[in-house]
Amino acid sequence: MRYTWIDEYLLGKAGVTKDFKEEWKWFRYQIGGKMFAAICLDEDDKPCYITLKLEPAEGNFLRQQYEDIIPGYYMNKVHWNSIKPDGAVPDDLLKDLLDKSYQLALGALSKKKQQEMYFD
Repeated sequence: MRYTWIDEYLLGKAGVTKDFKEEWKWFRYQIGGKMFAAICLDEDDKPCYITLKLEPAEGNFLRQQYEDIIPGYYMNKVHWNSIKPDGAVPDDLLKDLLDKSYQLALGALSKKKQQEMYFD
């Protein structure tokens, strides 16, 4: 996988937890129990997709700009997008998309839960 920094980057965000969903073969990144990113593994346990959530218009736009960004792998195709882990999406863009996905999940939490993330 080209984006070797992704795990450290995501776990460096406030309130993020990581688990492995065995039956899906996905490493899931969550905040307050809401998944905002995943690294999906293939049958050889190698990353095949990085999946994240975006606003529908932005996801659609990016899919038209980058052949390595596709509708979400095994996810809602409107809100979720998957990025090929050895593709040509620039690191800075992927970091921006991961940040946006994190913010979407954070924004879906109650204000009380958000406060707990940052001040506990």
